[in-house]
Amino acid sequence: MSTSTSSVKEFLSADVHRMFIGGAWVEAKGGKAFEVRDPGEGKVIARVSEGGAVDVDRAVEAARKAFRTSGWATMPANDRAVIIHRLADLIDKNAATIAQLESLDVGKPVPQAAAFDVPHAAKTLRYYADLSVHTRRREPIAVSGFDARTVRFPYGVCAFIFPWNFPFLLVGWGVAPALAAGNTVVIKPAEDTPLSTLYFAKLAEEAGVPKGVINVVTGFGEAAGAALSGHKGVNRMSFTGSPEVGKMVAEACGRNLVPVKLELGGKGAAVLFEDIDVDAAATALAGAITLNSGQVCCTATRWFVHEKIMDRLVNKATSVLKGIQIGHGSDAATQMGPVVSEKQRKRILNYLEKGEKEGAKFLLEGGKASVKGHEGGFYVKPALLAGSPDNVCARDEIFGPVAFVMPFKKEDEAVELVNRSSYGLANSVWSADLDRANRVAEAMVAGNSWINAHNLFAHGIPYGGCNLSGCGGGVLGPDTLNDYFRPQSIVRPL
Repeated sequence: MSTSTSSVKEFLSADVHRMFIGGAWVEAKGGKAFEVRDPGEGKVIARVSEGGAVDVDRAVEAARKAFRTSGWATMPANDRAVIIHRLADLIDKNAATIAQLESLDVGKPVPQAAAFDVPHAAKTLRYYADLSVHTRRREPIAVSGFDARTVRFPYGVCAFIFPWNFPFLLVGWGVAPALAAGNTVVIKPAEDTPLSTLYFAKLAEEAGVPKGVINVVTGFGEAAGAALSGHKGVNRMSFTGSPEVGKMVAEACGRNLVPVKLELGGKGAAVLFEDIDVDAAATALAGAITLNSGQVCCTATRWFVHEKIMDRLVNKATSVLKGIQIGHGSDAATQMGPVVSEKQRKRILNYLEKGEKEGAKFLLEGGKASVKGHEGGFYVKPALLAGSPDNVCARDEIFGPVAFVMPFKKEDEAVELVNRSSYGLANSVWSADLDRANRVAEAMVAGNSWINAHNLFAHGIPYGGCNLSGCGGGVLGPDTLNDYFRPQSIVRPL
């Protein structure tokens, strides 16, 4: 048995996984617990404390106390950075264990979690820790007749509600800038995937993060999530998830005048011109829609293909998708794991049915998949559809390994089709003509436009959305650190 496998078994052996509040591991006040299932088997792998409003109160109060008394908010940035770096080092040290937990929780192949999710979270912690050390907290303001400056302070308690598709990665993306700025945090992970977040809290405790600086409340959205988003003790809120729930979170925050950052869904487009390497582009896009079983908000699910290369691209993409090895996340040969739950599988299958009823043509049928030895898992096949841009499968975010293919003739036609979407997260343009590629990239309405690639994430490049895809600031860029500072003007007449 490998060390990482042993560590996973030890972690999962708890009768009930407790929440982390005020530096202590505590059960929910109500004494309830819920089940967490392995999507690849459909079997229960853990029972987790089911927190509610009372537990959220405890966590927020612990965070408020830590903000006032732990010294986290007032210590020099380089001292905080040392602790955050220590946490990142522990993530790297325990990367194999975290990757296995993430695979069991979400269903994604272990190598994918090990290659991207886990190390990228650690890198994000280091990026913001280092950035905070070099960020000036005091800036003079040149105004005639006054001695004036702006001073930046941490807000206080920052609350985070994360989704189930990238639980560990998004914890890193979300809390790193808040912690680096000196805030304390309360995290509510998705009820489907709480395990790696609890392990994150375990490592934070080991790293010496002061008690109450990081708190994790596990539970359901309608109870714990709603209580957190509407809590008057929260100073800043961040929600990642669907636009429908995002609107409810924004409304709750609005009642308390709490600033909120919303990272929501998408219906990403890829525009492919006739001068591209067709085989390479088709292979890349097939990889994009099967990454994390298509459960990626920014991935390319609308393919606008120049009519001259339509048949060649579809044939190549179909060939690649047919060859994708579907299996359990722990199997070495697996390229695409299950979706996260039976609920999510039904959602995908229902969309395929609705799309066909509205006239979509299946280029690759998709549907349920069966994996030998894992018959209880939530597996689906990749699907390619074609038809009208008004089809429900071309409009709505399906959140599965499904793409909708549509032809175009002219550049302006392609841009108009892309911008019909109510979303605005991420699109890509594929062309050997860089003048054209840059022109189209700027014309597409979204937070992110990528050229000759899709799903690009680098520290220092802001990633966020507009329209139904979110508001209030993005992640990964330097501006995100400033999002977690409260500016205050200091002015003296001369």
